[in-house]
Parts: sequence; C-alpha cells; structure tokens
Amino acid sequence: MFGSMKKHIDNPAGDIETIIGRETTVTGDLQGSGNIRIDGHIGGKISTTGNVVIGESGNVQGDIKAGNLIVGGTVTGNVDCDGNLSIQATGQLVGDVRVRSLNIADGGVFKGRSDMDTHFGSSPLSTAAAAN
Repeated sequence: MFGSMKKHIDNPAGDIETIIGRETTVTGDLQGSGNIRIDGHIGGKISTTGNVVIGESGNVQGDIKAGNLIVGGTVTGNVDCDGNLSIQATGQLVGDVRVRSLNIADGGVFKGRSDMDTHFGSSPLSTAAAAN
C-alpha cells in the first residue's frame, strides 16, 4: 500500500528511463524520447518528447525541450515545454520559457520571459479564422 504511494511521490514524471545521479557530471547534449531525472550536473541541451525532472541537487546549464518539466534544482537556459512547467519551492530557473502552463510554488524562482501558448500547433491567423 505505502510502496505505491512512495513511488508516485518520488517519481512524479512516470516511468523514469534515464537518471543522472548526484555525483555525475555530463558535458554534452542529451537527446531521446523517454523520461529523464537529473540529480547531478548537465552542461548541454536536453531534448526529449518525454518528461524531465530536475531534482533538488540537479543543475542544468543549457536549454531544455520536453513534454513536461519539473524544476526542483537549478536551470540556466531557455525552456520549451509542450505541456506544464512546474518550479518547486526549491527550484530556480533563469531563462525564457515557452509553455502551455506554468506553476511556481512559493519560494520558487523564475527570472526571464514567458510565452504561454494554449494553442500549440496552430498559428494565430488560423485560430482567428476558425473563430469566425
């Protein structure tokens, strides 16, 4: 009973395929289609159609493109999310973001510009034409 609850709390992005541990530093770009958890340091771009979780000890110096992003650590770079960007109370993001929705917990830090696009994949002109 408690095991399934703990799994959900520890793993909010679903099934994690790749974990970068606390004592690990990666210099270079990460690209894939699965969910990624980062508790170490990444110096490079991250691109996945899956979800990305930056743990409290995680540090990313580079742009991130993901389905959803949870920031509990530090991100310095631009973010492009097809879904939700959530900055937790321990999280800090410095960079511009393009997201469908943005949540910032009390204590979370966001420095940059945001573009919240609720009509991903459609241009403003096609959306206006459809409304008429």
